[in-house]
Amino acid sequence: MNRCISLGLISLLFSIGTMAQEPVESFGYRTMLKGLLSHSVSEISVDSLATNYAQFTILDARAQAEYKVSHLKGALHVGYDSFQLSRVAGIAKNDPIVVYCSVGYRSEKIAEKLQEAGYTQVFNLYGGIFEWLNQEKTIYTPQGGATLQIHPYNSIWGFWLNRGQKTYE
Repeated sequence: MNRCISLGLISLLFSIGTMAQEPVESFGYRTMLKGLLSHSVSEISVDSLATNYAQFTILDARAQAEYKVSHLKGALHVGYDSFQLSRVAGIAKNDPIVVYCSVGYRSEKIAEKLQEAGYTQVFNLYGGIFEWLNQEKTIYTPQGGATLQIHPYNSIWGFWLNRGQKTYE
């Protein structure tokens, strides 16, 4: 699906969700994720990651400003626009890796790059940090304390958060 159609679909689902005040677990959210993601990388659910967290290296594909507000525990910031393979040079090619962003689009693209570079166990966190927080999992400040503050990327994407305190830096 081309980017223009995807953005149109997202806009439609956003307006439908706004009118109906749907929770993030809604049909609109699931449909948005299906249309936005190409599902070219294996996905891992929030519950599966939470259960097996210690087995994975966690990579954050969001902008530095988003990461500085909060992130998953122990996540390594690798970015999206500024991503370079040198940032993951210390990770073995067969280590299990989970990449996440806000909802999963940017992390999917970074996961694709990792696979192209020979990483063999790469997963995209389905629904990203938004789904993680919405399912009442803990996020952390750079100092290591638990927080409910989250950078929602922008005011439009923040609609999909039904938990947390939206913070723009």
